[in-house]
Amino acid sequence: MSEELTQAELFDVFSNARRRQTVRYLKRHQGTCDLAPLVEQVAAWENDTETEAVTRTQRRRVYISLYQTHLPMLEEHGIVDWDPDAHRIELLPSEDTFEPYLDRQLNEQRSWHLFYASVTLVGGLLFVLALLSIGVVSPSIAPLIALGVCFVIAAIALTQYVSRQPAHTLPFGLGR
Repeated sequence: MSEELTQAELFDVFSNARRRQTVRYLKRHQGTCDLAPLVEQVAAWENDTETEAVTRTQRRRVYISLYQTHLPMLEEHGIVDWDPDAHRIELLPSEDTFEPYLDRQLNEQRSWHLFYASVTLVGGLLFVLALLSIGVVSPSIAPLIALGVCFVIAAIALTQYVSRQPAHTLPFGLGR
């Protein structure tokens, strides 16, 4: 175990999703857990299902890799304290060092592309209607529609950026 991990070592350690998920799980559970619930949750994340629906084969696959490879590697780099006999894992207090390498908001990802696509579709439709003088919109407001769409897309981009920053939450559940 080295005192200070280099950036290359951190990239190597967190290049694997299971190691990132392990640390994320530990952070959500006050830094300590038993192996069994960790295995269940990692298997559920990988198979996009609830922990109750994880099969024995899925659990076994995750268990073997965590037990033989990933937990020893995290311990070797001083990120966790792993007791293989007791099946107990504890996150060591160096989390500020590796926080930027972890997946943000695992299993709570917002589908930002849907926001962008919706605004673009509605704005494009209004723009076409304005150009064709259909309904109450006239060609003279087409530039205002285009400008409005640009501002809304910029606002969504800013919201998306802020939501990805650690320790920021957005109103109305937008950061998920």
